[in-house]
Amino acid sequence: MASPRSNTPKPGRAIIALLIVMAALGGLMFWQKAQSPKRALDLAGGTTVTLTAVTESGRTAPPAQMAQALQIMRDRVNGLGVSEAEVAKQGANVIVIQVPGREGQQRIVKLIGTTAQLQFRQVFATEATGAQPTPPTTPSPTPTSTGKSGKSAKTPSPAASGGATPSSSSTPRGRALSGALVAPTPNPTPKQSTSGSTPPSPGASPSAPPALTPGAQGMAGIDPAVVKQFQQLNCSGVNKQAAGADDPRRKWVAVCDQDGSAKYILGPVRVEGRQVASADAVPPDPAQGQVSWSVSLNFKPQGAKEFGAVTTDASNATAGTPQRQVAIVLDGTVVSAPSIDRGAIMGGRASIDGPPQSFTQQYASDLASVLKYGALPLKFQQSSIETVSPTLGKDQLDAGLLAGAIGMALVALYSLFYYRALGLVSILSLTVAGLLAYESVSLLGKYIDFRLSLAGIAGLIVAIGITADSFIVYFERLRDEVREGRSLRSAVERGWQRARRTILVADAVSFLAAAVLYLVSIGGVKGFAFTLGLTTLIDVVVVFLFTKPMISWLARFRFFGKGHPMSGLDPRRLGAKSKVTARPVTKEA
Repeated sequence: MASPRSNTPKPGRAIIALLIVMAALGGLMFWQKAQSPKRALDLAGGTTVTLTAVTESGRTAPPAQMAQALQIMRDRVNGLGVSEAEVAKQGANVIVIQVPGREGQQRIVKLIGTTAQLQFRQVFATEATGAQPTPPTTPSPTPTSTGKSGKSAKTPSPAASGGATPSSSSTPRGRALSGALVAPTPNPTPKQSTSGSTPPSPGASPSAPPALTPGAQGMAGIDPAVVKQFQQLNCSGVNKQAAGADDPRRKWVAVCDQDGSAKYILGPVRVEGRQVASADAVPPDPAQGQVSWSVSLNFKPQGAKEFGAVTTDASNATAGTPQRQVAIVLDGTVVSAPSIDRGAIMGGRASIDGPPQSFTQQYASDLASVLKYGALPLKFQQSSIETVSPTLGKDQLDAGLLAGAIGMALVALYSLFYYRALGLVSILSLTVAGLLAYESVSLLGKYIDFRLSLAGIAGLIVAIGITADSFIVYFERLRDEVREGRSLRSAVERGWQRARRTILVADAVSFLAAAVLYLVSIGGVKGFAFTLGLTTLIDVVVVFLFTKPMISWLARFRFFGKGHPMSGLDPRRLGAKSKVTARPVTKEA
C-alpha cells in the first residue's frame, strides 16, 4: 500500500533542479568566455559589402534572377544562425550585405556571395602543375601511389589525381566512401575491349563525350583552344583559372584544383548542382577509414540517374587513365577528382572530401551551407567593402536598458502593493527569468552567433509583461480558492490545476505569434521575434519550476498558511466564506 505521503508535493526538488541548471549555464558562460551577449549591427557596428551583379551582355540583370539571388543569400544567412546579418537589394543590379561584429565578417560575406556553381565532369587529361602536358597513354600495370593528402604523387603522369578514390560500395551510412581513406585496389582489372577502346556504357548520358583511346597521339578529340589553355595554366596567381572554367555550357574546360597543385581538362557537365537535394557536413569516422571532414550529397531522382551514368562511364574507362576520374567542380575550381575504380556509384548519394589540412570542419560546414540552398543564378563582384560604426550607439542602448529597468521596477511596486508579501514571489520569479534570459542570450551568441539588437532588447522587455501575466493568473486563482473557504495548502494545488491550462494556452499563443513573425520577417524584426519566443519558453520553465514550487513551500509557514494580513492571503480581507459545520433546523409552527 502506498504511503500517505507519497503524493505530497516536494517543491524543494524542482527549485534545486532549476538552480543547478542556472549555475551550470553560468559556469558554461565563463568557461566559453561568453560573459555578455554579442551585439548586432545597430549596437556594435560591423561591415557593409556591396555586390554588383555581372551579366555577359553587360546589361541590367533580369529582375527574376536578382530576386532569386536575394532569396538564396538570405537563406544562407539564416542557415548560419541568427546573426542579425541583413541582405537587401538596391537598384537593379546591387545587393548590400551588412554583417555585425568585428570578427568573421569576411568569411560570412564570402560564404553569402559565393556563386556555388557545382558541376560533375569527367576528367580527360591531368598533370601536376609545372610539368609538360602529357596525353593519355597505355596504362601501367603498377597502381598509382597515393600520399597522405589523398592525392596522387605529383609526377608528370596523366594519372596524377586531384582527389581521392571513392568506393562503389556503400558504407553503413549509405554513402560513397573515399578510397584514399581505405586500402586502394592493388591490381585493378580494367574493363576494356580487345581493341583497347572504352566500351560503350548502357547507362551513359546522350551528351557523353568521346573517350580518348589509350595510346592516342596528342590531345585528339579535345577542343584545341582548351588544350592551349591547359598548356598555359600554371594554377598560380592570375593564371589560376582559365576563361569560362565555370561556364556549364562549355563542352570542354581547363581548370585547376583548389591548392593549385594539379590541372585538368574536363568534358561536358554531366550533373549540375541544382540536382543536389541536400548537403550535410559529416565528421571524420576513423572506423570507416575517413580521416577528414566531408560533405555528404543526396541527389534528386534525375541527378541520381545522371551521377550513376557518369560514374558508369568512368568505371568502364581503361584503368590508370584520367577518364577513370570524375571531377567535382565548384565555381570553376576542382574540389576533388576521385577515381572510380570499383564500379559505378548508384543510389543518388555521393561525398565531397579531401585532405584533412584543407577539409576542416569549418570548410565542410560552409560548403554544405552554400550547396544546400542552391547556386546563385548570377555572378557578383565585390564593388565596395567598408567598416561601419554603430547606427544607434551607446546612448540608445542605455535608454533601452533604462526603459526595461523602469518597467521592472513598476511591476515590482505593483506586486508589493497589491499582493503584499506574495508579491515577493513574483519579484523573485522575474529575477530568475531575467538571469535565465541573460545566460541564454550570451550562450546563443557563442554557439549560433546570435546578436542582440535594440529590437531584440524590446522583445526581452515585452516578455516582462508576459511573465507577470502568468503570475497574476496563478495568484488570482489561488485567492479565489481562499475565498471559497479552503485552506492555503488545498488552495495552492486546486488553484494551480485551474491556472496551469490558462498559462500554457496564453504562452502557446505568444510563442506561435513569435514563430510566425520570425519566419516572415527579416532584419531587426526577426531579432525581436526570436527574443520574444525565447523568453516565452523561459516563462513556462520559471512558472513550473520556480513560482508554483515556491508557493507550495511558503504555504507550509504559519505566516502564509494562517493568512497573515501582510501575506496577501488574508481570508477576511479577501472576503472568504465562513465555514458551515451544520445546517440550521427550521421547525414548522
